[in-house]
Amino acid sequence: MITLEPIAAPDAPLARRNPVAKLAAAMLFAFPLMATLDPVAPAIAIAVELAVLPLFGVHPGLLVRRAWPLLAAAGGILVTLVLFAADRSGRVLLDAGPVVVTSGVLVTALGLVLRLFAVALPGVIVFATTDPTDLADALVQNAKAPARFAIGALAAFRLVPLLGQEWQMITMARRARGVEAGRSPVARLRLFVSTAFTLLVGAIRRGTRLAVAMDARGFDSDVPRTFARRQRFGVADWLLIVGATATAGAALAVSVALGTFRPLIG
Repeated sequence: MITLEPIAAPDAPLARRNPVAKLAAAMLFAFPLMATLDPVAPAIAIAVELAVLPLFGVHPGLLVRRAWPLLAAAGGILVTLVLFAADRSGRVLLDAGPVVVTSGVLVTALGLVLRLFAVALPGVIVFATTDPTDLADALVQNAKAPARFAIGALAAFRLVPLLGQEWQMITMARRARGVEAGRSPVARLRLFVSTAFTLLVGAIRRGTRLAVAMDARGFDSDVPRTFARRQRFGVADWLLIVGATATAGAALAVSVALGTFRPLIG
């Protein structure tokens, strides 16, 4: 089942930081890493992210369970580059007919995979250590986001875990009616697409009903809102943002100093 509840120890020093500060630090840490294709800068960034993981109170095993889609994406990038890369410079490591693997292809694939993890892991850590309600409150109070947007995003965020349950219900209902794919991969693909479309239609209908219900309860009112839980933004939160930005800049500086920096453009 899909779950989006925080998995961090509540007393961890960085997990207690303001949600907006954590979100801003993750964005400022990940954005500079998108400027290079080399594997050195993202490798340093990943090492830093894993080093500060205990400060967020997140167990590595739980993080892997949350970030498993990244592993699938990394495998897809590797296979795609090995099969379809246009630049196959470098020493030939494997020549199996149409599949030619060179050192240049592997370096490029390694850089892209590491950059994927370096850019995505901060966001995974932030959402794994932040209560969705606290994030919505902080967006309105500290980032001055519109309440309609923040509360609507919170409601949608809360509905995500239902998608897994809905998928299981649709699958079991079809199985009860004798609709199964058997061992045919084509039939499995068709059944998967059909189930996904049914899930999409149900999600749209539920979202529409939720939007009408929220408007009926005054969530779109222009009356100033009050907050049950105040979100404080202090010096420690600013230090987290500054530290994340400086660390990302240091990773790029090391890459430039080692001569491995490969700009994304140019």
